[in-house]
Amino acid sequence: MLEKFLDYLRFERNFSKHTIISYRNDLEQFTAFLKRTYEIEKQEEATTSMIRSWMAEMMQEKISARSVIRKASALRTFYHFLLKVGVITLDPMVKISAPKMPSRLPVFVTQGDIGVLFREIEFPKTFVGIRDRLIMEMFYATGIRLSELITMKDANVNIFNLTIKVFGKRAKERIIPIPGIIKEYITLYRNERDSLGLKGEYFFVDEKGGELYEKKVYLIVHNYLGMVTTVHKKSPHVLRHTFATHLLDNGADINSVKELLGHANLSATQVYTHNSLEKLKNVYKQAHPRG
Repeated sequence: MLEKFLDYLRFERNFSKHTIISYRNDLEQFTAFLKRTYEIEKQEEATTSMIRSWMAEMMQEKISARSVIRKASALRTFYHFLLKVGVITLDPMVKISAPKMPSRLPVFVTQGDIGVLFREIEFPKTFVGIRDRLIMEMFYATGIRLSELITMKDANVNIFNLTIKVFGKRAKERIIPIPGIIKEYITLYRNERDSLGLKGEYFFVDEKGGELYEKKVYLIVHNYLGMVTTVHKKSPHVLRHTFATHLLDNGADINSVKELLGHANLSATQVYTHNSLEKLKNVYKQAHPRG
């Protein structure tokens, strides 16, 4: 049933390949636990108490709450599928509560450091340097995810109406405006890319015209952020956090930020208001006589 479930996620639910890989690993780990502890080889024979035992074992082994929550989510989706196709009649996950995630504020880069990045850092005047600058500009200007950037089609970058079209989680499409200042970088990049004969289906390409892979883009962002900031995380997702935080700091409507980020629920966007609140607290402490 595992392969049928993964096909269901891939073709009907449009889950990302990374989520599918994670779910496969989680379910294989759970199957190994059932076999080792209860001598059961089929997941559909598991009971609520067995699942609770697995989660308790993970907590005892000091596996992070984030990982346990994801594994519980994998089981929840799996048993919902088994119920849907009639393999089981009772869902053993109904009475299972995953551990709560400790609240953490998103890491972001200050507006001052972003200014230094784009005003003072020298990007090489080569194809790679032009591309890498545009990657940094695009992440900060749009807040798109890493997966959305590398799969963005060339045809979906429109410099005439200053928009890009991306496909987010569950292949949900959204249109995002881009600032006019990026237009010149897009034109410069396209001219350089096309003159080298590297134009293809995807907007961003590697030195051979192929699709960029995630690790390469991560290293590009990590390298350039490392030149301007000391935040402990330096990743594309930090630039996504930075995009949202700076918008809210400068008075953007939270519902508009939600749409730009492609969040399904407002609660996912509200986490960025805490960063803005911290900024307000600091201003208050510095400026108020009794602060």
